[in-house]
Amino acid sequence: MKGPGRINVVVGTRGSELALRQTGLVVDALQTRWADLKFEIKIITTRGDDEKTALTDIRAGRKGLFTGAIERELVTEQIDLAVHSAKDLPSTLVANTEIAAVLPRAPVDDVLVATTPCDLNSLPGDGLVATGSVRRKHQLRWKRPDLEIVDLRGNVPTRLRKLATDRWHAIILARAGLERLGLNPNRARIEFEGSEFFTAMLPREIFVPAGGQGVIAIQIRGDDAQLRDLVAATNHFDTRLSLRAEREFLRLLHADCNQPVGVVAEVDGATMKMRGQIFDLGATAPREGYCEGPSEDAERLAAQLLQQING
Repeated sequence: MKGPGRINVVVGTRGSELALRQTGLVVDALQTRWADLKFEIKIITTRGDDEKTALTDIRAGRKGLFTGAIERELVTEQIDLAVHSAKDLPSTLVANTEIAAVLPRAPVDDVLVATTPCDLNSLPGDGLVATGSVRRKHQLRWKRPDLEIVDLRGNVPTRLRKLATDRWHAIILARAGLERLGLNPNRARIEFEGSEFFTAMLPREIFVPAGGQGVIAIQIRGDDAQLRDLVAATNHFDTRLSLRAEREFLRLLHADCNQPVGVVAEVDGATMKMRGQIFDLGATAPREGYCEGPSEDAERLAAQLLQQING
């Protein structure tokens, strides 16, 4: 940001269509509140965007695949703020940075996107289902051990193109991403580039979402008080509380988005309700827990939930 008059803000983001849509939502929210802001969007390529290195890195358990390069540009002041899918952020941020605001949360459901009308129970035995999420693979094996699960990489449009051309029966995607790309899974069918697919919401009690799923996070440098004040106007309070609780649960567990862990917090008035799900190595069924309490006690509830799950 430069100058005492018109303020220029450089926003860092990945270059996928979904990332740019999400960044557009942030810019629109800021522009609505601060008409004198001028934005420059800087596209940054991350290790997660390179399919050749992403699979190796995911198998090695490396954190920040989709965020590390953006965070580096933030701390070196090449950009002023970063826009992320909150589920991609490691549970511990790069030093001297913070999540300054989040937009209202989108639905957290996972969606089965199939080539024929079906749901989780009616998928054909020995059917082929593709997903890149370790969490979703474990959840599928838990309830449908008869399915063959194959790996899937790429952004949402790439995954839909692969479904159209490969011999898979279905893939699993986040409802939030589909909706932000203008594809409405509530209608039980979607059309994409001339192909028709059929959608079914997956039961949330089985497919507990990843921490931060459906949340767009705005990250800034910790010493940038001016920008903190500017982005505060876009912050959705209940979503921020939920994200705090989910990220604390992951931090205590030392877990990130490449591990088979689901956690979701929901604020209902003054009450927060949290559900967690952990798949251990070699186990078919997860360890699960649920707790609720005052919404302002987000971190304490996260610790309580983990203690309950660990017995």
